[in-house]
Amino acid sequence: MKHGTLYLIPSLLGDTDPEDVLPRKVLEIIHSLNTFIVEEIRNARRFLRKAGFAGNFEKTRFLIFNEHSRRDDLSLFITPLLQGTDTGLISEAGTPCIADPGAEIVEIARQSGIRVVPLTGPSSILLALMASGFNGQNFAFHGYLPIDRKDRQRRIRELERSAVERDQTQLFIETPYRNKALFEALIQTCQPSTRLCIAMDLTLESESIDVCTIKEWRSMHAQLPKKPAIFLLYR
Repeated sequence: MKHGTLYLIPSLLGDTDPEDVLPRKVLEIIHSLNTFIVEEIRNARRFLRKAGFAGNFEKTRFLIFNEHSRRDDLSLFITPLLQGTDTGLISEAGTPCIADPGAEIVEIARQSGIRVVPLTGPSSILLALMASGFNGQNFAFHGYLPIDRKDRQRRIRELERSAVERDQTQLFIETPYRNKALFEALIQTCQPSTRLCIAMDLTLESESIDVCTIKEWRSMHAQLPKKPAIFLLYR
């Protein structure tokens, strides 16, 4: 039996028109599928309807894969693929497997000889890096920084050193309700000449991408709202 194809489907970064950020080919593939691997069914259904999916959800198969899933059960997610069913892996926001669950499914799919097709769509990491003016030839994404104050300060100093010594852009994220604490830690810890880019609400009408030195950020007395954001440090 011929295996199905695993499509890695990017979703929206917020409340925007799918046609503004997703290529037509991606929308066509979404419309052709009836099996999806998702983090949360309700959000996946909302995205699919917005993307023009006209299928009957009662006949659509949703397999839930998130941080609570057992890694011992990974084979269950590729069973439809092994049976010949094309399947879409949908990110909760942005690009699948980048700062997002799903890499384990891709790994086991590839080990099983299943074709994996990554599709083009919005990635907050790449969009922020593109707009920052920082080094796009050498960069590193670190996910979330430590919550503990001392550990976070220590990590920030490490990243700042890497930015200088390696000429490397450092990227990281935080949950919106902790934006303020992270921002304060950055402006208190980093050197005045270090540059900090904060990109918020990417692809939305409320999008903002600001680049300032730490000294400039301090003088502005800025207050960050509780919005999705990505932070970039560079020398």
